[in-house]
Amino acid sequence: QVQLVESGGGTVQAGGSLRLSCAASGSTLGSYAVAWFRQGPGKEREFVSSIRWMNGATYYGDSVKGRFSISRDRAASTIYLQMNSLTPEDTAVYYCAAGRAIVSTIRTLNAYNNWGQGTQVTVSS
Repeated sequence: QVQLVESGGGTVQAGGSLRLSCAASGSTLGSYAVAWFRQGPGKEREFVSSIRWMNGATYYGDSVKGRFSISRDRAASTIYLQMNSLTPEDTAVYYCAAGRAIVSTIRTLNAYNNWGQGTQVTVSS
């Protein structure tokens, strides 16, 4: 089992930036993918981005491509999500998740069985 703790959420004006962090502990992440999902008010949980811990390959949802960037610090077992050019549509609770996802499932909820508690991001217009 992997324990995940998110931080870095907050309120920002449209056009601004935030960086989320996800600190992992417990089992090693060697064969895992670590992802960010988000759930806005009244919406389903949505894939944002994922990174394969072993080789650093990254994946993005269409709505964030070109604005968000995922990265990892292997020494600190921490995953980051740099969010730029934020819009009110990015308002959501952002969740960190880890699982043994393969490429074909890396954007799906069911591929991840370890979840953090989430951190709120609010973008004001």
